[in-house]
Amino acid sequence: MLAAKLLKYFEALKSNLQKRNSRKNVDQSEPNTGMPTNRNRQDRLEQSLGLIPLPNTFLEPTPDLDRYGGIKLGWVQGVLIPCLLNIWGVMLFLRIAWIVAQAGIGFTLVIIFISGVVCVITTLSLSAICTNGQLKGGGIYFLVSRSLGAELGASVGLIFAFANSVAASMNTIGFCESFNDLLKSHGVKIIDNAENDTRIIGSIALLVMCIICAIGMDWETKAQNFLIVTIVAAIFNYIIGALMGPATVHEKVQGFVGISKETAKQNWGPDFRTSEGEDHHFITIFAIYFPSMTGVQSGANICGDLRDPAAAIPKGTLFALAISITSYLIMAVLSGTGALRDASGEIAHVGNSTLLASCKPSCKYGLHNNYEIMQLMALWGPLIYAGCWAATLSTALTNLLSVPRLVQALGTDRIYPGLIFFSKQYGRHGEAYRGYVLVFIISLLFLLIADLNTIAPLITNFYLASYALINFCTFHAAFVKPINWRPGFRYYNLWLSFAGFVMCVIIMMIISWLMALVTTFIFLTLYLIVLYRHPETDWAGSTDAQNYQVTVTKILEMSKRRANTKSFNPQLLILTGPPHEREWLLDMGKIITAVGSFCIMAEIQQEKVNAADRNAKINFGQEWMQLRDARGFYVFLDGYSLEEGLRTLILCSGLGSLAPNIFLIGFMYRWRVCPHAMLTTYYRCISLAFELGLAVTVLRVSDGQESDKETLQLAPDSFVQATVSEQISGAYNVYGAYRPLVFQQGSTLDVWWLYNDGGINVLLPYIIANRGCKHKMMLRIFVLPYPGVKTIDSYNSVKNLFQKFRIEYSHLTVIEDIHVPPQTLTWDMFNSLIENHKSEKVDGVQDPILISGDVLNKLLRKTTKHLRIRELVLQHSFAADLIVMTLPYPRQDTVPAALYLAWLDIISHDLPPTLFVRGSPQTTVLHA
Repeated sequence: MLAAKLLKYFEALKSNLQKRNSRKNVDQSEPNTGMPTNRNRQDRLEQSLGLIPLPNTFLEPTPDLDRYGGIKLGWVQGVLIPCLLNIWGVMLFLRIAWIVAQAGIGFTLVIIFISGVVCVITTLSLSAICTNGQLKGGGIYFLVSRSLGAELGASVGLIFAFANSVAASMNTIGFCESFNDLLKSHGVKIIDNAENDTRIIGSIALLVMCIICAIGMDWETKAQNFLIVTIVAAIFNYIIGALMGPATVHEKVQGFVGISKETAKQNWGPDFRTSEGEDHHFITIFAIYFPSMTGVQSGANICGDLRDPAAAIPKGTLFALAISITSYLIMAVLSGTGALRDASGEIAHVGNSTLLASCKPSCKYGLHNNYEIMQLMALWGPLIYAGCWAATLSTALTNLLSVPRLVQALGTDRIYPGLIFFSKQYGRHGEAYRGYVLVFIISLLFLLIADLNTIAPLITNFYLASYALINFCTFHAAFVKPINWRPGFRYYNLWLSFAGFVMCVIIMMIISWLMALVTTFIFLTLYLIVLYRHPETDWAGSTDAQNYQVTVTKILEMSKRRANTKSFNPQLLILTGPPHEREWLLDMGKIITAVGSFCIMAEIQQEKVNAADRNAKINFGQEWMQLRDARGFYVFLDGYSLEEGLRTLILCSGLGSLAPNIFLIGFMYRWRVCPHAMLTTYYRCISLAFELGLAVTVLRVSDGQESDKETLQLAPDSFVQATVSEQISGAYNVYGAYRPLVFQQGSTLDVWWLYNDGGINVLLPYIIANRGCKHKMMLRIFVLPYPGVKTIDSYNSVKNLFQKFRIEYSHLTVIEDIHVPPQTLTWDMFNSLIENHKSEKVDGVQDPILISGDVLNKLLRKTTKHLRIRELVLQHSFAADLIVMTLPYPRQDTVPAALYLAWLDIISHDLPPTLFVRGSPQTTVLHA
């Protein structure tokens, strides 16, 4: 209820302000309409098939956040001031003096120096990324994702958003501490002048700041101008007061003794003590201080609101770092040289350093004991309060402003589904009101801790992780050198960026190895989520460039190696036509290439198409393969006949050793009634694959014949369409109905190894049974006896062979009765198949398609053997889930096309899914 009311209030308030601004400013910018992004892959495929209508609206991409009445900021207002406001945070007036007390002047300068080096290196890296292309809204997420990829960009962006949310609560706690001290000095309290008052005041302050940010850039800019003036005035107020020295004896007894060499000498070395239950040392003090330097990203966080972000971010950030580091150094030195670590506050102790030192256990004043000592040292104390509030609230305001935009960019790009809800845009300029509610809730939760020293080290880890990844992004891009890496900012170095990355990681581990591991685990989790979801992006990051370079290098290395049977992998060329019309072919290809291989799904069309249609077909086919989780590529070839196109594909597909070595085609179910030219083309395609050195597989998954006999309506003009796969006749599927190839636990795969084909007839079943399916299948082997060898000897020989090849099986059978004549019923079935394809020689010339009596007599022995094999397969493998059988070799000069198809048909008719397999004469794949 509270969130809903806040959203309504924000929108109403923004609407009123827009009306007022429209009366003042005649020229207003146009709303950001955005451009359509890619829709969900499944929806696009279904829309392509006409299954669902196109939506009326599309998601917008990462918006170019010109949100606030068309306001665009320069480098001073948009980068320098936000960075200064972010860097001049809670540590400036509340902890820098305490840090000097703990670490001493020397170590404090070292801490500031190390922090400054990290931030300067990160700024140089960030500047290189910022100047490498056009920037839009989304801050760090946009910069990293477009440079290194969505996985790293989203992970870094979300970690940064979380760190900024917590930093907002930390700075709000700092404001509350100062405010409580002021109330306490006047004897006023809400509950206890401690944690509970901090929670109450902080909650109100957070809510007010979120409202200011949600109202718009004009209000936030006005607030920033006032805050920066207040902080600068407070800094000079402190410097002047410290240089002038104590004005009263009360200031002296409370530790402000004025700048002197003696005081500097006393405070030069460290004096680490226990504070608020924690034993401090150099690392803990560094962890508390470092968040004060984490404002270098402020300009990048609002890069969409900058007039020229590529020029503004480097200039403004580096100037801000120089100014802020100088101010911290001056204030640290003045604190250490002008105030004592411990003071009693009693006038009687003036001039007695021994008494001052003796009060250590119970001292209430001094650098160690009084967080408000800067008010004492300033020219006018109340101005330090104002500066402290301005510094803390301005940093919190900057953090609160950046998070909703980053979350909105992540949600709009659909990187993390959980953030899509918070990316909804409100009003004319697309305000992220839901994002403000989210950051308010996160900041409020950490504000309830109400302990600044507890929150600071946590933020340090997240900021260091983010800075480490920013430096790594620059190093990676500069090292890989993708073509699109052309940053306008030249003052960076890849090894300097790498040093920054290593430095951040080392500091993280030193501060807290446990928190470093937790941060790393969170980052890896976010990274793997994006990697697993694989959002559709075309940002061409440096990781893509690296993958390309590595891939090309490995392909070239592989092309130099000689082919070896031990490294054989099935690489399929599948002639599917339109991918969604022969899904069973893709299923088989997916099973065979499931582990460590790939397939090429090909469609050949005789008519030429324009470039747009060709690209649409290729994109559709590729996405169809991805939708079916197939490993491979889709190829569309137009302007070729089927035979010419297949020759072109075999000769030109693949690269080097990654060329196809197995050809997969579906069985022609309608061979008896199709045009003769279609039958001839099919037969020639099988022969062509053998001629060009490929192994050939023919898949038959369903009978697809009797059930559709009455609906057969192939007109002559549909021949080309069916052949080249442009269009399948609406009456039936030429290559059979679709039956999903799904194998359950305990499924049986029967292997009929009838001829020696180099072993591929055994290797493919092994791959299918053990690697291609979710559940391991049982292999049953059927072989013919060796000529002139006893059955038992053939059995032992085959058994030893399979042991040598390390192929496990559940059953081995040597077929003894292969020479038994086929039954009359089988002959009758065969004769009915070829009845319409019988002919006689014409002028002594044999038809290459039809079957003459002379051919039947000449090939009677082979035909008889195939018919007998059909009976044996029906007897032994009728209950199998898949049959793999040796494919008869197509001899075009002696075997007509019709007879060859009749052999395949009679063998596989009314059987479970059958895969005919035969290696080429050059193929030898089994090895010891």
